[in-house]
Amino acid sequence: MKAKVYIETSVISYLTSRPNRDVVIAGHQQTTRDWWENRREAFNLVASQLVIQEASAGDTIAAQERLKALSEVELLETTEEAVSLAQKMIETGILPKKAAEDALHIAIAVTNGIDYLLTWNCKHIANAVIRRQVERVCRLSGYEPVTICTPEELLEM
Repeated sequence: MKAKVYIETSVISYLTSRPNRDVVIAGHQQTTRDWWENRREAFNLVASQLVIQEASAGDTIAAQERLKALSEVELLETTEEAVSLAQKMIETGILPKKAAEDALHIAIAVTNGIDYLLTWNCKHIANAVIRRQVERVCRLSGYEPVTICTPEELLEM
């Protein structure tokens, strides 16, 4: 059985955007494209309505490209359990209030038993300090935490 990967919005943005002049961002974009072309078939991809909402924002043409990439991805429901877990992450100070959507991405993946959360958001999601605290709150709440990683970390297997 294939592992399930929650595709967070930053991955879709890097996948579909024009190459950036910043070498680090350009590298992340290329890694994302490599993963999407060569590794995504090894996993069952999922997202949420939150990803659709975020991917729909901004430039109309860019939004269409993002939504096209997400068209075959299974959408998970945002349950009361996910909202409650996200609120715990905010209330405990793990994530700031301004990162409520980031907490909800994590919580949706966790409460649905997803194996990996794929993201380039290293400020509030794929952050080593935050990750440990998220894992602790998840376990204290009765959930097995999702493995949070970047496409680079799932490129080779």
